[in-house]
Amino acid sequence: MNSPEPRPSFLVVDDDEIFCGVLARALERRGYDVASALSVAEAQQLIEQRRPALAVVDLRIGNESGLTLVRRLGALVPPARCVVLTGYGSIATAVEAIKLGASHYLTKPVEVDEILAALRGPAGPAPEEAPAAQPKPLSVRRAEWEHIQRVLGDHAGNISAAARALGIHRRTLQRKLRKRPVRS
Repeated sequence: MNSPEPRPSFLVVDDDEIFCGVLARALERRGYDVASALSVAEAQQLIEQRRPALAVVDLRIGNESGLTLVRRLGALVPPARCVVLTGYGSIATAVEAIKLGASHYLTKPVEVDEILAALRGPAGPAPEEAPAAQPKPLSVRRAEWEHIQRVLGDHAGNISAAARALGIHRRTLQRKLRKRPVRS
């Protein structure tokens, strides 16, 4: 008698309890063995115990960065395929997530099927699915937001050091960071 095929293990990490639960249930209905975590510490324990094959990690988990989990998931043998989700996307954080081993970087809101497609395929869309290049440049406000995020990342999130590098007052930088990112 053949034993049933083992279900792929999946880790969902998000500090939004409702979103985390809904996503975990949707993945279970699609046949995955899902574990979920609401904090970085809880996720680190689950990574060591379960060694998931697939993961969805929120970029900001409380006051911590989900990128630390991306690095750990990438260090597993074999490495886990991981998608980073965020409500506040920037080019700098997307590049950092991919450098650390994430398969994709998606902005919320996102559908379960989009997450699964990102995990199944290679990084980025296939050439025949790739959208045509947009000739429209970034707005000045969006370019400023992207630059601030890049400088902040270069200074490991240290607002004072980033403000000095940008040549602006620390409080001005804090005010700019409290605003939501500007749409392209």
